[in-house]
Amino acid sequence: MKLKYILPFLAPFFILFIFSSCTTPPPHHVENICSIFRQYPDWYWNAQKVEKRWGLPIPVLMAVVYQESRFNATAKPPREKLLWIIPWCRPTTAYGYSQALKETWYLYKRDTGHNGADRDTFADAVDFIGWYANLAHRRVGISKANAYQVYLAYHEGTGGYAQKTYLKKSWLIQVARNVQRRAWIYRTQLDQCRTSLPTKPWWRIW
Repeated sequence: MKLKYILPFLAPFFILFIFSSCTTPPPHHVENICSIFRQYPDWYWNAQKVEKRWGLPIPVLMAVVYQESRFNATAKPPREKLLWIIPWCRPTTAYGYSQALKETWYLYKRDTGHNGADRDTFADAVDFIGWYANLAHRRVGISKANAYQVYLAYHEGTGGYAQKTYLKKSWLIQVARNVQRRAWIYRTQLDQCRTSLPTKPWWRIW
């Protein structure tokens, strides 16, 4: 078969390969926020924008991302098993840095007008987390500086948080405490390195 007849069939695969190779790999040292921001200065500037726009402190924001995806742009929930052996469907539509569900992501885009937002783009994912924390603050009164409350509301939704559904999930309470601990660690690290982190160039548009 001639090449000109094959190329139209191969084109979609080439496009998929190009886009899949464009995602940013996770930082080398996810345990250290200073190392993360030095490796990816753009992430620091994105986090600053979220803090300014939505009032969510950078350490809390980054602790949520750490918990949800370990900074993996294409993270997904593991597939369930059929008959304990065969890989089956994924339990939710969670995806990306923030593990946002499709439905909630749609609400975010509708509410903010950011129609081109992608869940595997760091800037969009952290803006989503800031938006959701602000939404939870307005609806159920969580403190955006309290990583424990932020994560519980993020996981359970504002309705679930209001009904205190997390009280029946001891594992979730422990995870929220881990997020709080991570935020404390990140806060201490950031306090020590903030002045040495790269500043956003004056010509750089958010």
